Amino acid sequence: MSGFSTARQKMVDGQVRPSDVTDAGIIDAMLTVPREAFVPQNQRALAYLDLDLDVSEGGPAKRFLIKPVVIAKMVQAADIKDTDNVLVVGCASGYLAALVAKLARQVTATECDPSLVAKARGVLGELGIENVTVKAAAVAAGDSANAPYDVIILNGATEIVPDGLYRQLREGGRLVGVFAMTQPQRATIVTRSHGDFGNRALFDAAIPVLPGLERPPAFVF
Repeated sequence: MSGFSTARQKMVDGQVRPSDVTDAGIIDAMLTVPREAFVPQNQRALAYLDLDLDVSEGGPAKRFLIKPVVIAKMVQAADIKDTDNVLVVGCASGYLAALVAKLARQVTATECDPSLVAKARGVLGELGIENVTVKAAAVAAGDSANAPYDVIILNGATEIVPDGLYRQLREGGRLVGVFAMTQPQRATIVTRSHGDFGNRALFDAAIPVLPGLERPPAFVF
């Protein structure tokens, strides 16, 4: 077993499984998708640690590979089926999209940093993952062209209610993300039912806020 394969196994056994992630499909995806391929070369030794890793490589805004446990628990809560059409918002270098691609029928992944769009497309192509389309788009815009979605996952936190993304959900669809309107931040699932949106807190999680989903600056007298 290679060094990265061993690290991948340790990540699952030491971080993911003890956090009540039991879905076999997610476990298999996290054991097979090479997380190190989605981080800069000089950070590959850190790829499997319990960290949010900066993958922006000098881009206009800081972008992160989110902690493995938070990703795993959000994906499990989304309850993705192999018939689902999924949107990954703010995909950064593409790791979350690659995991979701193992579970879903089709994945659209958006990213606002053009260099990361190219990075994600390149890595996904090298890995032979063909059911992901990566698009350059503002985070809050989502991608209405491929809507409605059965599942939307935010690859980062939001400090505002992402109404525009809610409207891209199919009836019965789920949006999962970390909501940072109050403290502590909480991973939350939002479900569309009869044209309305209900939400349920899942677990506490502190992760970086996605660019474009920040709280507007407060007016100061």
